[in-house]
Amino acid sequence: MAEFPASTAASAPDDMTNQAAAGNNVDPREVERFAKIAETWWDPNGGFRPLHKIGPARLSFIRNALCRHYGLDSGTVRVLEGLRILDVGCGGGLICEPLARLGAKVTGIDPAEENVNAARLHAETSGLDIDYRALRIEDIAGRERFDAVTCLEVIEHVPDPAAFIAQCAAAVKPGGLLIASTLNRTLKSFALAIVAAEYVLGWVERGTHRWDRFVTVEELDQALKRAGLVDIRYEGVVYNPFEDRWSTGPDTDVNYMAAASKPGGN
Repeated sequence: MAEFPASTAASAPDDMTNQAAAGNNVDPREVERFAKIAETWWDPNGGFRPLHKIGPARLSFIRNALCRHYGLDSGTVRVLEGLRILDVGCGGGLICEPLARLGAKVTGIDPAEENVNAARLHAETSGLDIDYRALRIEDIAGRERFDAVTCLEVIEHVPDPAAFIAQCAAAVKPGGLLIASTLNRTLKSFALAIVAAEYVLGWVERGTHRWDRFVTVEELDQALKRAGLVDIRYEGVVYNPFEDRWSTGPDTDVNYMAAASKPGGN
C-alpha cells in the first residue's frame, strides 16, 4: 500500500489504526459529523454549499472520463445508459442523482444511515430510481462489481486511504473505471481549503477537514497503481472567485480528480 506521511499516522489514534488494519476503515467521528447534518444535504445555501457549487465540474470530469473510456457518444442526453455505477460515501446523493439522470444504474453507499435516508427520500421525491444502502465499501467489495466506481471527497476522511482505494478498486469490474476526487496536501491547500474555506469564508464547519489527511497526487498515484489500476489521468478542480464558479483544469494544488482503468474485460 502507498506510504502516507508519518504525521498522519502519528496524529491518528491507535484504535483508528487498528480498525483500518482489521478491515474497518471508517472513522466514526467523521461518520457522526456528517450524520448530524444529514437533513441539510440538499440545501444549496447550507453546510454542503461547496459541494453544490463544485458539482457541475465534478460531473463534467466523470462524464468525460466515462465517455472516453467506454467510447460513448457525448452528445446523447442519457449518455450513461446501461452503465452500473457505485458511488462510495454517497452522502445525500449529490452526485448519484445527476448520474442517474444521465442514464446510469446507480448504487450509492454510505456508512451513515442518516445520510442514506436523506438521499433515498430526495431521490423518491425527484422520481429517480437509485439503490441506496447503508454500507461500507468493505461490505460490497468482492461481492459486486460495477462498470465504474466513484469516491468523491471521501479519501481524506478515512484512516487508511490506500486500503480504501484498494477496496474501491476491488468493486470495479475488469475493464471498468475508478474515479476519485480529493484534496492535495500542499501549503496552498492549507491556506485555501482550511484557513479560507473554514475560518475566513465559513463555507464549511470548522474542523471538517484535517490537512494532515489530505492526499498528494503522488500518494494517490502510488495507491492506484498498487491496486492494479492503469492509465491514470488527473485534473484539478479550481475555484474562480470572480465568477463564483468551479471548473476543471491543470492545477492540482488544492482540489483534484483522478480516473484510472482496471485491466481486463473485452
